[in-house]
Amino acid sequence: MAGWKKIVVYVPLTHANAVRAAIGEAGGGKLGNYSLCSFSVRGMGRFLPVAGANPHIGEVGKLEEVEEERIEVTCAPDVTGKVIAAIKAAHPYEEIAMDIYALENW
Repeated sequence: MAGWKKIVVYVPLTHANAVRAAIGEAGGGKLGNYSLCSFSVRGMGRFLPVAGANPHIGEVGKLEEVEEERIEVTCAPDVTGKVIAAIKAAHPYEEIAMDIYALENW
């Protein structure tokens, strides 16, 4: 699994299935003979859009709470860039909270 990554992205529930599908279509979430593998957990995202923001949800100057899913997938090195691009294309937010972790080969 040298070079493999784990990508974690937070997305509003309304777009979780679309983002998960985009990840799979880009080649993310493959483990051996399985595809479309992911793990999700729900929680509350909180943010305050400030001057200059163009929020998909909420309004500038007002604290917002949104039920979101944390979606986790693994990615082979050759598709990581494609998966990140697919997430950005399918995600509704102007600024996307996304973590990318290098995986150890053990």
